Amino acid sequence: MSKKKYKNPFDLTGKTALVTGGGTGLGLGMSKAFIEAGAKVIITGRREEKLREACEILGIHATYVVNDIADLSSIPGLVAAVERNSGNIDILVNNAGINLKKPTLEVTDEEFATIIQTNLLGLFALTREVSKKMVERGSGSIIMITSMAAMYGLSQVSPYAASKSAVLGMTRVLASDLSPHGVRVNAIAPGFIESPMLHKALNADPERKQKVIGRTPMGRYGQPEDIGHAAVFLASDAAKFVTGINLPIDGGNSSGF
Repeated sequence: MSKKKYKNPFDLTGKTALVTGGGTGLGLGMSKAFIEAGAKVIITGRREEKLREACEILGIHATYVVNDIADLSSIPGLVAAVERNSGNIDILVNNAGINLKKPTLEVTDEEFATIIQTNLLGLFALTREVSKKMVERGSGSIIMITSMAAMYGLSQVSPYAASKSAVLGMTRVLASDLSPHGVRVNAIAPGFIESPMLHKALNADPERKQKVIGRTPMGRYGQPEDIGHAAVFLASDAAKFVTGINLPIDGGNSSGF
């Protein structure tokens, strides 16, 4: 009597993911996780050297396209080129973003606008263009990357917090607009995830470092793969009835005290 074979609902074999800002940090971690789950990945970013190095790490199932998400005029061409060269985009991860830590009263209009241009306007333009294709096909998964800054008041990051709060609101609206057409839209809110940049920032601010760890019930930083595994879940059939959520991956930081 043969055993029944069960499909792994987390399997992404045959899927193609487009990951913005995929050359470093969380983008690279999510790209690794997608490939481990069977997907092929296209990563984008502004720095070709970083993208090339990332693809060497990721292997034969990864390719890259140099693109600046802030250049809105480039986005329709980017989407067309990716679908022409790599096939349908099944998964979009809006990971690219920039931050600015500066006292609020010193932030200029130009600095604020720069953050919004990349983190919000570019993100929306890319999501709109990819969504058109997904809606035509009746399937797709879009993953936004929000932030703890969209959940509570982190000091000295007002432009960044504004942009990420807007992305969170957009996630919910897009889920309402696109889910009837088979396109799920969700967000991940990373907590404090291990990286050289994190250590540099917190080691220069011991009080903030203690605050971060002190209000995290698990008492440690997360790892890039923690975000990657969450992204695989949201992109996969394991989450086929999940849309419009903001999933904190933060060791309990957003609920700790």
